[in-house]
Amino acid sequence: MFTIGHSNHPIGAFLALLERHGTAAVADVRSVPYSRRHPQFNRRSVERSLREHGIRYLFLGAELGARTPEPSCYDDDGKVLFSRLATTGVFLRGIARVLEEAAHTRLALLCAERDPANCHRTILVAPVVRKRGASVTHILADGGLVSQEEVLDRLCAASGMPPRDMFRTREEQREEALARRAREIAWTDPERARVTE
Repeated sequence: MFTIGHSNHPIGAFLALLERHGTAAVADVRSVPYSRRHPQFNRRSVERSLREHGIRYLFLGAELGARTPEPSCYDDDGKVLFSRLATTGVFLRGIARVLEEAAHTRLALLCAERDPANCHRTILVAPVVRKRGASVTHILADGGLVSQEEVLDRLCAASGMPPRDMFRTREEQREEALARRAREIAWTDPERARVTE
């Protein structure tokens, strides 16, 4: 399974990235599939462009988006807790859908962020997909590829974790790096913040 961030690509460059890697279907995991600055990536526009290039479009933002309507997935500050969101029935149905699609077609998860380390597709969705046995590879803006493990190792290094640790496995370090990054990038809804006196 691939992931890709549309960033500020012209639509032609974006489609070329998908075609370069043989992508047959795109699952849009944006909660809000709209971009004021880059209207070529509004849901209807991108769906039409993909279809014209023989790439199927699936919208899974309601299932796999990072801005959940589920109140139990927010902390007292109104920040989404990825660890809770990843256990909801809606989210798990979305995971089952992408795994089903990826079993018979070359699928890419679409979000907005250029750098996979800054996006919920990497920090929330990909870890759950990996635990179910699928590999995840991120398509970079220059067309290069990076594995989920490489992104997590970069996050570990940024957190000052050594490549070898006597007390924790690399997988434990990656889990900690994921939890840290989730807190940093999770969406905050100020209207959900609880007022304390």
